Amino acid sequence: MKKWTRWQDWVTVVAGLYAALSVIWTTAAGSSAALMVVFGALLIVSGVINLAMPGTPVMEWVQAAFGALLFLSPWLGSYSMQAGVAWTSWIAGLVALVVTAMAIKPSTEEHRHHMVSPSH
Repeated sequence: MKKWTRWQDWVTVVAGLYAALSVIWTTAAGSSAALMVVFGALLIVSGVINLAMPGTPVMEWVQAAFGALLFLSPWLGSYSMQAGVAWTSWIAGLVALVVTAMAIKPSTEEHRHHMVSPSH
């Protein structure tokens, strides 16, 4: 895998950016603003790390966890009844979770490929 080329990580970065910035145009409810900014920023950071260091399965799982937490945040932050912010969290979190799940197996295979020592 080449650095900065995996579309799954770029999609995750965009989903995180959308979630973090959406507090500008959506009406905050409960702790929606804080959760969306925090989990959005964590998705951006984890996506950039995965783009810079492809083949790191642990980071893929961390990124998947951030996507899942963003998806769950309307219930965790008591804003599931506020349609705008809730749907933003659900969609951005689900997108990040699905594309990251698609990247876990290739990342794991890449990691194993580089960890296997050549036999002589």
